[in-house]
Amino acid sequence: MSLRPEPRTRPENRAATVQVPSNSLLAVYSQHQSAAVDSLHRLLNEPLGSAMACLVIGIALALPLALFLFLQNLQSMGGSLDQHGNISVFMHEHNPVELARMQKMLGTRKDVKKVTYTTPDQALQEFEAKSGFGEALATLAENPLPPLFEVQPASDKAEDVKTLVNYLQGLPGVDAVQADIQWLQRLNAMVAVAQKLALLLALLLGLGVMLVIGNTVRLAIANRSAEIVVVKLVGGTDSYVARPFLYTGLWYGVGGGITALVLVALCMWGMSGPVSRLLASYDSGYQLSGVSVSGGFAVLLIAGALGWLGALLSVLRHLRAIEPR
Repeated sequence: MSLRPEPRTRPENRAATVQVPSNSLLAVYSQHQSAAVDSLHRLLNEPLGSAMACLVIGIALALPLALFLFLQNLQSMGGSLDQHGNISVFMHEHNPVELARMQKMLGTRKDVKKVTYTTPDQALQEFEAKSGFGEALATLAENPLPPLFEVQPASDKAEDVKTLVNYLQGLPGVDAVQADIQWLQRLNAMVAVAQKLALLLALLLGLGVMLVIGNTVRLAIANRSAEIVVVKLVGGTDSYVARPFLYTGLWYGVGGGITALVLVALCMWGMSGPVSRLLASYDSGYQLSGVSVSGGFAVLLIAGALGWLGALLSVLRHLRAIEPR
């Protein structure tokens, strides 16, 4: 929107003109639409400078966004490898009837989500397939592997899992109980610490984005100071003069948000192949997840808000200092 006020209707033409109150919703919408379109046109007319500013803002926004995505995938990856950290129950009891009774009994407990029984023959076949020692194992006189129950707890809380482990250790026919939840708890603890660091980084870089946009808007105000003086001389209010600069900050923020999403998408595309090959070596088919549609809209909303706030701070500080003499 140009800073020139709209021409007033002459008194003799007022009777033939449909007047729209200046404080009506339609008038306010028209003014904001004009300001938004005009500020966008000004940015597009300077493609190099606008692109460089959006790239700087996008890099600043992409860093915390990429870190949050990494932590999110790390949590999901750990869950795909072992949802809650299964409890391995090794049996010295080989009676099929007793083992079936125990499996049924464990499956009815509220603190158990799932029970999987692996026979010694199944365990030996799986070990042969994964270890590559099939010929050596064929020379054994008997199968040394015991029957195995894989118990998945209904809760991943350490206290609940410990209680379940103590119960399993006291069952008849149990040789040993091994809980595999500690590594997942350590992983979740490290992710929680990293999330707080990522949040702190996001706040610092968000402040940096506001300062960059505020400085850019300050330069725009300085370049149009003569035009601002003229508008104020003919009665333009501070809010009218500030409106196009606020939209300029908004467009810078949205442009930086789009740039950040593109940069993160490129990074995810480049990392998907190596990560998939790494997870395949652990027999996991997990695929990296990128930014969702709702997450993308949230990034654009936050980036636009940062741009608007940065422009507002610059306008409040510099625009009022420009007054007609």
